[in-house]
Amino acid sequence: MRGRFSLPVIFLLLIIGSNGVLASPPEQRITLQGDAGGKRFDGIGVVDGGGATSVLLKDYPEPQRSQILDLIYKPRFGASVSALYVEIPGDGNSTQGSMLSHMHKRDDLNYSRGYMWWVMQEAKKRNPKLSLDATAWSAPGWLGDQGPVFAKQAGSDDKGDLNFFSRDTANYYVTWLQGLRQVYGLELDAIGIRNEKGVSYDFSKALRTTLTANGFKSTKIHAFDNWPDDWKFNFVKDMLTDKDLRDSIDIIGAHINPPASFTPASVRELAESLNKPIWNTEQHVYKAGYDGLISMVQGFNENFVRSGATKVVNWYGIAGLYTMTPYSGEKEAAIRANWPWSAHYQLNPVLWGYAHYGQFTEIGWTYLKGGSGDLTAGGTYVTLKSPASDYSIILETKDAKAPQQVRFEIGGGLSSNKLAVWRSNEKEHFVRQDDLEPVNGVVTLTLDPHAVYSLTTTRGQRKGGFDKIPEVKAFPFPYYETFEQYADPKQWGYLPRYFSDISGAFELTACPGGKGRCLRQMTPVPTISWGPDWQPYTIVGDDAWQDYEVSTDVYLQPGDTAAVMGRVNHVGTGFGVIPKGYFAQLDDSGQLRLVVIRGKADPKKLEGDAEQQALIKAQNDSSPGGEKVLATTQLAGIAPAQWHKLALRFSGSTITAVVDGKAVLSATDTLYGKGMAGLMAGASQNRVSTPYFDNVLINRLDGTLPKPATAIAGQRSVYPSSAQ
Repeated sequence: MRGRFSLPVIFLLLIIGSNGVLASPPEQRITLQGDAGGKRFDGIGVVDGGGATSVLLKDYPEPQRSQILDLIYKPRFGASVSALYVEIPGDGNSTQGSMLSHMHKRDDLNYSRGYMWWVMQEAKKRNPKLSLDATAWSAPGWLGDQGPVFAKQAGSDDKGDLNFFSRDTANYYVTWLQGLRQVYGLELDAIGIRNEKGVSYDFSKALRTTLTANGFKSTKIHAFDNWPDDWKFNFVKDMLTDKDLRDSIDIIGAHINPPASFTPASVRELAESLNKPIWNTEQHVYKAGYDGLISMVQGFNENFVRSGATKVVNWYGIAGLYTMTPYSGEKEAAIRANWPWSAHYQLNPVLWGYAHYGQFTEIGWTYLKGGSGDLTAGGTYVTLKSPASDYSIILETKDAKAPQQVRFEIGGGLSSNKLAVWRSNEKEHFVRQDDLEPVNGVVTLTLDPHAVYSLTTTRGQRKGGFDKIPEVKAFPFPYYETFEQYADPKQWGYLPRYFSDISGAFELTACPGGKGRCLRQMTPVPTISWGPDWQPYTIVGDDAWQDYEVSTDVYLQPGDTAAVMGRVNHVGTGFGVIPKGYFAQLDDSGQLRLVVIRGKADPKKLEGDAEQQALIKAQNDSSPGGEKVLATTQLAGIAPAQWHKLALRFSGSTITAVVDGKAVLSATDTLYGKGMAGLMAGASQNRVSTPYFDNVLINRLDGTLPKPATAIAGQRSVYPSSAQ
């Protein structure tokens, strides 16, 4: 009979010698010298943006809103990140959504729009040492329409992308920095050229000159923050011979995803000769559960060990967006904040991966020379030293198959205090173990496979958290938003609760004639969008809704179109925003269309980077795409500068468009049976509609009119009132 070993027996056999005696795990000796010097540690952190990643966070009630922020930014509590990298809002889609720009037009300026200023304030309030960094993904379409546009050395030749690299954009960046400084009292430590959109030497030089001339000499520039490995570092060699380029770029920035992507040795040598640090300005760890935790630490370690990167920011931190949107936080974020109406939130295990770095290091520490590398039996380690004598060692054994022993020989210049040990494994995350006391300057530790360890002479770490997180609840139904609850739109960043712009800029404003509050799409021309654009639209509600009526009052300017949307169940893959669902669209001449929109015209067309293309391939969508007009009609009595009520009604497979209380179009379609509600403004090649919307109602079929929505207990604005 053939015998079988259980897994525990096999594991024991791996560490038993040939003589049958239990063998010690192999030992690796690592010598640490406190005076060895090394590269400056510039932090680990999160991205907020690259899509409207935290649009729903502002809508959480207290105390849950503050709890979520504490768990990311508060030192020695949760993730305790040391760096925040934000998107400079630009009205255009940049993955899952768009954010309000401070300048929709050349002659427009408002430093209270949106929520990103508030996020930065709240983060910095919790950790005054936090570094702040920013760049644009999308930008308003007026940039580059006057004045010089600079040449590109690499990247897309799309007209919008070319116009971005302009004198206008350098000035646009400065106005944003001025608002950050003058209104919010914050200083940006560094700014990027643009996210993933190519290379322009002359723009980098112009930006440096413009920043310095306007009082931002200390704001560093990182460039050029691209993905494609075949050309993203080509500019570095040109810095050797182009002094102005070399002087304009303080940091070599790129998007690096270890272990598949790393900085070539030749680039590291050039960076060293130029005395320029390397930053990973966007890492992705899209893994759920404990695999996300250990992979995050592996990524942080390998970024330094393999690429020499001294700062790493991961996309992204807080998932404050609808679960129907792409990259909604299950695998990507540290905290899921997808349900503000119920105050429920969830911690992903990856949060404690950040903590293994964030609670044991500070910006300005040193990667101790000789203190980082590979573990012989699988894994990596990194040693960081404080300006005094404290130090921390972060180790991960993701690829190890058996226990291994490490012996650290602690040299001069390093604290002789006990080492606190914190460990994460499959069973428990971020748990303190017994301290290690150096004996004759030596500490020895046996490392389990597939585990994370942080060793430190510092103290004060803890596994923070909060009791009694409310249970998740469905979005309130019916829902009636009149916008009158926002008496001072500035306090709310001009954003109504729960509306999530996917493209364009839907903003609280006075209704025509100054009577009451309305929502209006504010960007007048197509944006310089980060991804393929469509028409401006915003979504609200629950993607499980089936039979309902969604209605809104619309006011059209000359040449405008506006639509009400329903059963929206898809808003693009993250690169491109064409939805799936239905809409009833009315123009200023009275033409009404009832349309099913089925995503992009060719669902199998590969777009975006390798990550996006892999997602498209995996979906293997062979269904027809694009718009399909179900019915159309011409209505009498419709003209610009009039209010009309536009509604879309769903009852099983019957879809009906209603104008001013009268059913005027009906069709049968079985493609989509459920989804969210939305509002849409029409767009053409050179113009975008700017209609007003009011009295948005999502209701049961033939339901009675509910009371208007109001704030739930604990919901607060994000900015002081205009009177203050």
